[in-house]
Amino acid sequence: MTVRAVEVIAEAEVIAYHSARHGRSIARSIAARHIRADHIEEALVYPVTTETTDHPGGYRGALDEFYAVAAARLAAHLDAGRTVAVLAEGDPLFYGSYMHMHKRLADRYPTEVIPGVTSVSAAAARLGTPLAEGEEVLTILPGTLPEEELTARLASTDAAVVMKLGRTFPRVRRAMESSGRLAEARYVERATMAGERTGRLADTDPESVPYFSVAVLPSRIGAPAGPDHTATAADADAGSGSDTGTGTGTGEVVVVGTGPAGPLWLTPETRGALASAEDLVGYTTYLERVPVRPGQRRHGSDNKVESERAEFALELARRGRRVAVVSGGDPGVFAMATAVLEAAAQEAYREVPVRVLPGVTAANAAAAKAGAPLGHDYAALSLSDRLKPWEVIAERLHAAAAADLVLALYNPGSRSRTWQVGKARELLLEHRAPDTPVVLARDVGGPEESVRIVRLADLDPSAVDMRTILLVGSSQTRVVRRGDGQEVVWTPRRYPET
Repeated sequence: MTVRAVEVIAEAEVIAYHSARHGRSIARSIAARHIRADHIEEALVYPVTTETTDHPGGYRGALDEFYAVAAARLAAHLDAGRTVAVLAEGDPLFYGSYMHMHKRLADRYPTEVIPGVTSVSAAAARLGTPLAEGEEVLTILPGTLPEEELTARLASTDAAVVMKLGRTFPRVRRAMESSGRLAEARYVERATMAGERTGRLADTDPESVPYFSVAVLPSRIGAPAGPDHTATAADADAGSGSDTGTGTGTGEVVVVGTGPAGPLWLTPETRGALASAEDLVGYTTYLERVPVRPGQRRHGSDNKVESERAEFALELARRGRRVAVVSGGDPGVFAMATAVLEAAAQEAYREVPVRVLPGVTAANAAAAKAGAPLGHDYAALSLSDRLKPWEVIAERLHAAAAADLVLALYNPGSRSRTWQVGKARELLLEHRAPDTPVVLARDVGGPEESVRIVRLADLDPSAVDMRTILLVGSSQTRVVRRGDGQEVVWTPRRYPET
């Protein structure tokens, strides 16, 4: 308890606290030594806790009615001129029952809220480990969330505390395991109180878990390796002075996509993989989208050395490092997943675990910005003839255009490839009307984002560079100018009968 909390209790005439029907109150037990015989006590006894109710409004209706009655009881004391101290374990406005009194009374009576030590802070103190450090993100979650939501949030954050365990514990444990965080997870029960218990979450008996317990994923920075800890980049740094030194755990390669432009486009699974990696390998431009983390090694390279980059990542993993290969967009669409899997097929790397995590690809990002041009069948082609001859590209353009497919054209042009867009336009005009809509999307999600819709006949090759993707409509694709002046393009899902 804070000094101010003790002072307020001493000054109050009425002491109020919530309790279950058994009459015991954790808040009162914490403050018991400061409660005098002349204090008027108001026990606010919940009509229900976790059991069912026959209240016509159900569980929520029963509690709403209880809070209204409880607030009226306190208001009667306040109207009589008495000072009321409402006891709340932890912090009054952090997942606490007091907030329901506050909403009903604070606008009518002078109110002072005394902050308290939350179970989050108490749990970290009892574990003796930093909760969050540096640029790490701490996420606080109620265990009552759906399991899939818990899994996604646990995978994407650095550190976390899950409240309200009890009967939710099996769900929380499964979410920890599904997110790959179970080995890090700690369990704290009744922190700083009688009956306190701490330990590994994985070793905790679900039948023994009370409501007043929390699951903790502490800071990853500098966490020691061992049976009770997962390995970190800091451990690897301590154990090796070279970039290809032996890691501290089971190595693996995870190929991740950053989407078109970084953090807003990352999936929770990808965020988690980037956070837990010891080494990041990738094209320097893509690595710059990933936040710098203490102890994590970054290996940037040029965008024309995909095979070398893939083998380097696999070699790191073979030596025990956890490696994330960073790709733009979706790693499986004209990106790094193919290079990594091709290299991993070599005998030297066949035992190295490799995972590919999906990302938002440029075609989907551009389509969403323009409307829904990919609403029907479409084909994705790369116009780059660096890895395949132009004759193959031309043949595929003819076939896809003749099939009346919408086209997503990746890698349309660069400083060294300037004629391909013009040639592609000529080929497409053999099958498409001159007014076929074309979406030119450049730097989608980035600071220089530009999305325009032009006629196929008016497509200017000089307006296209390597940061641009082209979406060429089919015969059914439509463009409409909406009331705000914005043009949107979509391809109907129904196709006319022939």
